[in-house]
Amino acid sequence: MIKILFDFFPILLFFVAYQWWGIYVATAVTIVASLIQVFAYRIKAKRFENMHLVTLAIVVLLGSTTLLLHNELFIKWKPTVVYWIFALLFLGSHFIGKNTLIHRLLSTKLSLPQSVWQKLNASWAIFFILMGALNVYVLYHFSTDTWVNFKLFGTLGLTLLFVVLQGIYISRHIKIEAPHKISPKGRAANDS
Repeated sequence: MIKILFDFFPILLFFVAYQWWGIYVATAVTIVASLIQVFAYRIKAKRFENMHLVTLAIVVLLGSTTLLLHNELFIKWKPTVVYWIFALLFLGSHFIGKNTLIHRLLSTKLSLPQSVWQKLNASWAIFFILMGALNVYVLYHFSTDTWVNFKLFGTLGLTLLFVVLQGIYISRHIKIEAPHKISPKGRAANDS
């Protein structure tokens, strides 16, 4: 849960900056927040998170284009580009390497059958494809205010719902080990 909130940190700051100063200041704030996110994670974990780096590159590219051309459409496409790149990574991992991407990310924390890993990976790919398409729909059919609200509340809510559903699915497949039996201590032979 904390990781999800950490991942939504730039979106939250984008939302706050947008409410006070508009889309262009919010875009600049997002670029800075994404840089802070990447380096804060680096300091804490002693390594870079690949997904943060991908997101940062897209934020810098599309955010800078938004600011240079003074066209908000570029930053509005950022979520879709990120979602679809993640979808490609999840889908591609079915064909590249021994294990899927979700298996590589979570196998140190969970032990699941290979078929479950594959279904989880496919469901994440589908989730990211649908989220990207939903973002495109909202950005072309609604106002910027509605898009910003969707970006924070809609994406966060849908992501949390998806994670909960994933947790329920995973819980059905986790094998729980039987508790170890403690053998009763024998009585001393001299007890009378």
